[in-house]
Amino acid sequence: MEKVKVLRRLLETPGVHQGPACYDALGAKLIEDAGFPYCITSGFSIAASRLALPDTGLLSYAEMLDQGRLITQAVSIPVIGDADNGYGNAMNLKRTVKGFIAAGFAGILLEDQVAPKACGHTRGRKVLPRDEAVMKIRAAIDARKESGCDIVIVARTDARQAVSLEEALIRCRAFADAGADVLFIDALASVEEMKALCQVSPHVPKLANMLEGGGKTPLLNPKELQEVGYKLAVYPLSLVGVSIRAMQDALSAIKGGGIPPPGSMPSFEEIKDIVGFNSYYEEEERYSTSTNK
Repeated sequence: MEKVKVLRRLLETPGVHQGPACYDALGAKLIEDAGFPYCITSGFSIAASRLALPDTGLLSYAEMLDQGRLITQAVSIPVIGDADNGYGNAMNLKRTVKGFIAAGFAGILLEDQVAPKACGHTRGRKVLPRDEAVMKIRAAIDARKESGCDIVIVARTDARQAVSLEEALIRCRAFADAGADVLFIDALASVEEMKALCQVSPHVPKLANMLEGGGKTPLLNPKELQEVGYKLAVYPLSLVGVSIRAMQDALSAIKGGGIPPPGSMPSFEEIKDIVGFNSYYEEEERYSTSTNK
């Protein structure tokens, strides 16, 4: 509950708030250590790291919940959980929302794609009929009320690519009217389109997906995003992307008969500190007795 309050206060704080995406507990801890006020889980990155498969609806609700619980327990900052399309109809979605609350998420991102979902900024996306998409957001609101936890609901539509910009804007307005806390249109194709979203239900915060490496949406810096009207900026691929490249480089060095070059990785002492060995040893000493010394 405290993390939910922190996230809600953040939404009321001036400026754009950056939240890199993580896919495991270590990444979330590094995000927190770097001073970011929140993070978001990435279905793309979790599918890649957990299954070595694409983000095409292959991950189950249970797998995402299991990974998410480990992430939320590793950090003190709020985490927004990527819940795809809720893993079914409105009743399934209610269970998903309650499960994400129990797992410790401060926010939940829900999209309006049909099953199996497609990854954002890729081909083949199809969306539910508008009335069904809005009803699922209402179901999420009901699940929140029934749980007694005011989890932040981020409503995403993929209608910009599946139908039209106009349809995406209409859906966002309807999501806001239904009670969504944050609005998000994926794969907006210009600054003008981004401004159009921010003019919809101006009292409701907007999320910008800054897809690194060549997505459809223009990459703007935080100041530019604030000028357009955004409140949250997320970065879905940075951690998984640099991890892939670093692992490839390290494996290449080992295969060539060496080891990763100095400077390309932390020292063993630094790694131990990052994952908490020093803190563990301090606590271990606190509970030591004469018999186990």
